[in-house]
Amino acid sequence: MRRIELLTTGGTIEKVYDEAAGTLVNRGSIVQRMLRRLRLEDTDIRLREVLSKDSLHITDQERMTIVEAVRAAASRVPPPSGIVVLHGTDTLCQTGELLLKSLTNPVCPIVLTGAMRPFEMKQSDAIQNLTEAILAASLVSPGVYVAAHGRVLMFPGVTKDRDRGTFVENRPRRV
Repeated sequence: MRRIELLTTGGTIEKVYDEAAGTLVNRGSIVQRMLRRLRLEDTDIRLREVLSKDSLHITDQERMTIVEAVRAAASRVPPPSGIVVLHGTDTLCQTGELLLKSLTNPVCPIVLTGAMRPFEMKQSDAIQNLTEAILAASLVSPGVYVAAHGRVLMFPGVTKDRDRGTFVENRPRRV
């Protein structure tokens, strides 16, 4: 049985449409709705809502709250198979770099993911990215990663390519 700690922080992946305001907003986690759409054999998901906001509005203090939530999840006995952090894509890479810097020798993979379009919208990448992150958290070695759009990239040096609408490695490759 694999055990995945799933921490939510909001972001586009969890935004819902506010009819009164005519805008997309974070109003609490909707991850349970996403998880009900997945068939996850031999998988125990422990869900914890850390924040519920657009990542552009996450403060440095709140980013440290995410680090502490990951640290707490990793310290459970027995440790989880992996930790997945749902995060807004605009500042996901900042949080990934901070996790890498703050958590020396992680005991399991820490995989961040988000979506370019909310779960509730047509042509959303939310379910794909959540599924990939859960799978990656079970397969890759301990470290900090982002999983999205069919790829798993390891920090440091991951950035969001706004023109392509995905994450890319921003470091020279070794030959």
